[in-house]
Amino acid sequence: MKSRHIVRERAMVRGAAGLILALLLAPLLALIPTGAAHAVDTLCLPGPEAACIAGTIRTEDGPLADVTLTVTDEAGTEQEVTTGETGKWNLQLDQEGPYVVKIDTDSLPDDVVVTEDEVTVKATFGATRPALFEVRTESYSAETSKFDELVQSTVNGIRLGLLLALASVGLSLIYGTTGLSNFAHAEQVTLGGLLGYFFVNQQGLSLVVGGVLVVIVCAFTGWFQDRVLWQPLRRRGLGLIQMMIVTIGLSLALQYVFQYAVGARTVRVEQANPEVSTFGPVTITNQSIVAMAISVVVLALVGYALLRTRVGRATRAVSDNPALAAASGIDTDRVIRLVWTVAMGLAGLSGLLYALVTNGIKWDSGMQILLLLFAAVTLGGLGTAFGALLGSLIIGLVVELSPVLGMPGDFKYATAMLILILLLLVRPQGLLGKPQRVG
Repeated sequence: MKSRHIVRERAMVRGAAGLILALLLAPLLALIPTGAAHAVDTLCLPGPEAACIAGTIRTEDGPLADVTLTVTDEAGTEQEVTTGETGKWNLQLDQEGPYVVKIDTDSLPDDVVVTEDEVTVKATFGATRPALFEVRTESYSAETSKFDELVQSTVNGIRLGLLLALASVGLSLIYGTTGLSNFAHAEQVTLGGLLGYFFVNQQGLSLVVGGVLVVIVCAFTGWFQDRVLWQPLRRRGLGLIQMMIVTIGLSLALQYVFQYAVGARTVRVEQANPEVSTFGPVTITNQSIVAMAISVVVLALVGYALLRTRVGRATRAVSDNPALAAASGIDTDRVIRLVWTVAMGLAGLSGLLYALVTNGIKWDSGMQILLLLFAAVTLGGLGTAFGALLGSLIIGLVVELSPVLGMPGDFKYATAMLILILLLLVRPQGLLGKPQRVG
């Protein structure tokens, strides 16, 4: 009788795991190309038998309107296109292959010069290929001071740090309440970006509505994961090492499903070229400004909830001592499930903003930032949300500032890891972590 009960429990766990994968992956199946996509708010829409070439003609002083460009195919057939008030232009083509795009220099203002007046672009069905020209005024100087580079990289570092913080805060809370290092957390970041592409691009929803849906769907996947997988595994007494291996397997499975859904290409949440603002030596896209503002507001709300609300105090109590919290009447399972829900929602929001700021997301984007997330959590102190925020800002600044300070660009991630190792040699518990006795 007992053995039959155990077999039934194991069958329920396997069924729950399969249900989790189905829930996580079902929205992504709609990303698989099955025909013409829904129209988006652009003048040129690539499709199965349509390719697009697009670009923006602008100098350091702003966009240039009424600039004429000539697009020539291999057969010598020419087509003309003119830039609009924002300097943007695009052209839809019905054949793949190389096209020569040339600027009519006579249509440029007298004080504007172009380094190369023609470029070759390979058009591909289903994609928009950029034609990039370096256009400057005659008084422009390409030389920038070291101070200007430092300021620009600092802003870029803060932007990266805020996006990492959205994901790492949830990762740190999960570790604090359960002791589990979730290696599949970065895949929730990828899921957020891909769902943003699905809702905004393929379904034609506005960015605001699509973003809200992304957070809701990702948060629900977190609730569902804990309800049907992690809570049963905890109650069965599964060790943290075994559960960590489960997260690694879930991470690999999701990566391959992402690749199957969208291929190796980079998908963009918004097809239009982002608007750029300049503040002294800093040049930044408006999307980056909005993403940073949203990150600050959301992180402030999370911090307020942890410090000032009843649920936040219960979360900190479970993180400090789960057994004592349970003995005090706190429903630890409900707190842990709430943490999973909020953490996955924050990771989804991070992925959406990351896709907007970096102009796209790929199937392996989460894997590329996984080490940065763990570095931020470890640097700030394992299990502390505010430590994860501080560690994320430091990692973001180190990654962006290291090339300016002389480190080769390919080694900027290694620089962050080196600083992490050096700090842990001096302070093993991290910046805001509490020292713990071992043994």
